[in-house]
Amino acid sequence: MSTSVALPSPKIEFIALMALMMSLVAFSIDVILPAMGLIEAGLNLAPTQDVKLIVPVLLMGMGVGQLFIGPLSDSLGRKPLVYLGITIFLIATAICAVATSYEWMLIGRFIQGVGLAAPRVLSMAIIRDQYAGAYMARVMSFIMMFFILVPMLAPLVGQGILWFAPWQAIFISMLVMGTVALIWFGLRQPETLQPQYVKPFQLSVLLKTCKEVCTTPVAMAYTMASGIVSAAFVAYLSSAQALFQDAYQLGEYFALYFSGLAFVFGVASYVNGKMVVAKGMQYMVKNALCGLVISSVCFYAIGLWFQGLPSLMMTTVYFVVAFAYIGVLFGNLNSLAMEPLGHLAGTGAAIVGAVSTLVAVAGAFIVSGWYNATVLPLTGAFALTSVLAGIIVWFIEKRRTLESQ
Repeated sequence: MSTSVALPSPKIEFIALMALMMSLVAFSIDVILPAMGLIEAGLNLAPTQDVKLIVPVLLMGMGVGQLFIGPLSDSLGRKPLVYLGITIFLIATAICAVATSYEWMLIGRFIQGVGLAAPRVLSMAIIRDQYAGAYMARVMSFIMMFFILVPMLAPLVGQGILWFAPWQAIFISMLVMGTVALIWFGLRQPETLQPQYVKPFQLSVLLKTCKEVCTTPVAMAYTMASGIVSAAFVAYLSSAQALFQDAYQLGEYFALYFSGLAFVFGVASYVNGKMVVAKGMQYMVKNALCGLVISSVCFYAIGLWFQGLPSLMMTTVYFVVAFAYIGVLFGNLNSLAMEPLGHLAGTGAAIVGAVSTLVAVAGAFIVSGWYNATVLPLTGAFALTSVLAGIIVWFIEKRRTLESQ
């Protein structure tokens, strides 16, 4: 574990900077959602080419990138790898902006994801370098409060850009945000990797470290749980534009509606930050999973009664409740996965991020294929994934209880 002091009240600037770095992924996904129909038309997609792949392909690239970024950061430090990753992201964003074919767009999005792996996973490592346990969960919750402003504002930014410029200008906004993050990080964030935790840059050492992470049951269990829960949410991101803009006919109001639902994450993260130190991460996760299962099963039954499309008001109430529980789960599941990996924060964050992301993308591909212009596939996915995650959490906590006796 890092020898740095775990402060219960981190600086506002640190929270904002880490939130910005982590939110580059969310911004790169959400800002483009209002433009997906225009991109589909602009690139002349064939019937077999699915514009919704623009979302999971980026996440797939991020999952692959994390496998390399984290271990390298334990040898070379956090800052050099962040510089490299954001630079790759900026180059890939330029490729997307000038893409004239579906294939080049997907290539650009994949490379964007590879670059985004650095700020995403290393922000977690930087946090873990300085905080642990419930305090880390508290810091993560406060970061999520700032982070959630991006999913709230990004669709509105995207829609606003489309009123005055073609869809390519949305990628220019990504370039601007990435450049701001790079400069701010370079000027204000010191290196956090302690000298005693620097690992030699050797393949054998990296493989040994990866093996240690992958054979830590608590870390891998919570990583899988996080990925499974995230699968349904990634599927929601891929399908939200089609469901609300087309099936519910929200049109240009989709961006405002999407932003309103995103606000729920901020509220849930704030509440979690206030409660987690007193109640504990396991308590928060257990209750959030139970609530998500119950609400999803109930709304699935309602969806069947209304032939897949309940009123927009009913659907909104369900997603508000579901996203409140998911907002609690995300920060706590990641923190529980990272808790036993303090001495391997870079590699630990890489494996946790890569495995959870790739599990989420694989599940999202499956769920997105079920989309049928109704709420049933998404609702069923939230119910199923929360049950599976609950089973994993129950088994690992039972194992920890037995080992402690």
